[in-house]
Formats: sequence, C-alpha cells, structure tokens
Amino acid sequence: MGLILLEALGAGLLLILIVWWTMFSGRNKGELHDEDRPADDDTGARRPPEQ
Repeated sequence: MGLILLEALGAGLLLILIVWWTMFSGRNKGELHDEDRPADDDTGARRPPEQ
C-alpha cells in the first residue's frame, strides 16, 4: 500500500513539474505584442492586400 502511495506522489510531482516547466520556461519578457512583431512574421494570419 505504501508503494502505491509513493508512486502516486511521484506521478503527481512529475505532473506538477511538467506543467510548471511549460508555463514558465518561455520568453524572458513574455509574449511579443503586436507592435513588437516584425512585418513578415510566420503566424499564418492573412493580411489584406496592399493597394
């Protein structure tokens, strides 16, 4: 019984570590704002044709 609880605790800690890693290991200053992005970004967003 103790071994099962130890495994469950280890799995829970691993889950928390993975979630923390994915949330806080990004850019140093967060995501770029629209005005900070270059004009030729690769987001796939459609732009209106230039006239």
